[in-house]
Amino acid sequence: MAAVKPYWKGYLKLSLVTCPVALSPATSDTEKIRFHTMNRATGNRVASLYVDSVTGKEVNTEDQVKGYERGEGDYIMLEEEELDAVALESVRTIEIDIFTPRDSIEWIWLEKPHYLVPNDKVGEDAFAVIRDAMRSENVVGISRLVFGQRERAVMLEPRGEGIVLWTLRYGDEVRPEEEYFSNIKAKPEGGLAPLMKQLIKQQTKKWVPITDPIQDRMLELIAEKKKTLKPKAKRRITPAKDNVVDIMSALRDSLEREKRGKAR
Repeated sequence: MAAVKPYWKGYLKLSLVTCPVALSPATSDTEKIRFHTMNRATGNRVASLYVDSVTGKEVNTEDQVKGYERGEGDYIMLEEEELDAVALESVRTIEIDIFTPRDSIEWIWLEKPHYLVPNDKVGEDAFAVIRDAMRSENVVGISRLVFGQRERAVMLEPRGEGIVLWTLRYGDEVRPEEEYFSNIKAKPEGGLAPLMKQLIKQQTKKWVPITDPIQDRMLELIAEKKKTLKPKAKRRITPAKDNVVDIMSALRDSLEREKRGKAR
């Protein structure tokens, strides 16, 4: 899998130490099979349109606006300029606010990983100093960053020669585990635990990335479909001769004018 171009560039800042950095997603789903919705009768793709839920008429892009529902059928409309005004200055700078022990942030708060790397040779030393200092203290940095017009809390974790930046879930996005686990009262009998441990040891292996069996079956299905379809005839695109003649004529006319101008 080839490295993708960074989709965010900015600065990593700690106190007076600043360095340019680039951010790329650490995971990808572009290799997954994607389907388009088609019109079986025509073989054309079906386009999605925004329509008014009451009138059923299509809504033009310039008439589309964000709305917050404060009651049933009652919305507060917010313009793009108003939404942009509440964005903080974390659009282009990852400024580390605090450090915290790595084991103090549990897995459930981690959302999506990204690779953070220095963006030029000059800033590599500053980047390495911040990275190595966090590693030696076994801490991670906490900061904020704007993703798609939404500000997210982020965690910076040293990893190898770089830093992994995790977006973090906010407090109201995580449900307390006690609501689900508190009613589990079962206590297994003493003789069952040794047998289960033995079974676990027998089936313990080194983990390797797991392939998607559905993806593999889909590829096989598509390959079989391809065998039954006749290839479409390629359209031959012939150059427009009139255009070529016109361009050549225009060039000749330009050269003739230049000659006449010099003669005068």
